[in-house]
Amino acid sequence: MEEILQKLENQEKKIDEVTSIIKKIRIYFLIILTLSVITFVLPMIGLIFIIPWFMRTIGDTYQGLL
Repeated sequence: MEEILQKLENQEKKIDEVTSIIKKIRIYFLIILTLSVITFVLPMIGLIFIIPWFMRTIGDTYQGLL
């Protein structure tokens, strides 16, 4: 009986360790997702505004040549 109780306590400790590791992994993935959005999506949104401005500037510059 003592052996079974000891094994149950060991399993409980291991489950607690696994739970804490999973929480750390979840936070890590959330940070990676946030950084991915910042480094990919935000520049794409910026390009939506920059490309028309750039085309208008180039068009105005070479308007007399065409």
